[in-house]
Amino acid sequence: MRRIRTEKDLKQGVSALVGSCAHMARVHALSGDPPLRRRPMGFEGLSRVIVGQQLSVASANAIWARLEVRVQPFSAASLLAVPEAEMRAAGLSAVKTATLRRLAEAIGSGDLDLDALSDAPETAIHERLTEIKGIGPWTADIYVLFCLGRPDAWSPGDLALQHAVREALGLDERRKLSNQRSETPRQGVHIARLDIL
Repeated sequence: MRRIRTEKDLKQGVSALVGSCAHMARVHALSGDPPLRRRPMGFEGLSRVIVGQQLSVASANAIWARLEVRVQPFSAASLLAVPEAEMRAAGLSAVKTATLRRLAEAIGSGDLDLDALSDAPETAIHERLTEIKGIGPWTADIYVLFCLGRPDAWSPGDLALQHAVREALGLDERRKLSNQRSETPRQGVHIARLDIL
């Protein structure tokens, strides 16, 4: 399975998109190549996505840094050994603390195997991850896009993406994007491009 892992992978995808889509060519001419935004696969990567839900990048990074100090090494078992009060002291909300604990419990019990899930179809990944209370479609989308590096990933519920599409296409109002998975090859690079408008 092809993945976006390196700057070269990203540049190849951008080149293909710019060559096949006038909107993407115009956006690329204005802003250049997007940054490569990857997170680790597995528990750590998915935990980072959960911590970042509905937060600015700066806030999420600050909370993550405080949490990472408390959870050493960063694993499901280590996280479960940290008292909830310590997690809350790192800046996590009660809801995110509970979500991270449920995720760690699912991994610890063997109910969830993120390594095995990494090669599954995107719909199967979504179904499995969203079974865990606190992990919704956006979190699953971002995990597939930035942690698994799927070139066809799509995050239709992402508000910033919806606004970027509106701007890129010169629309008067934001449109709700399709929830269809794997709509076109290299869609993940499309998202990365539109995300920085």
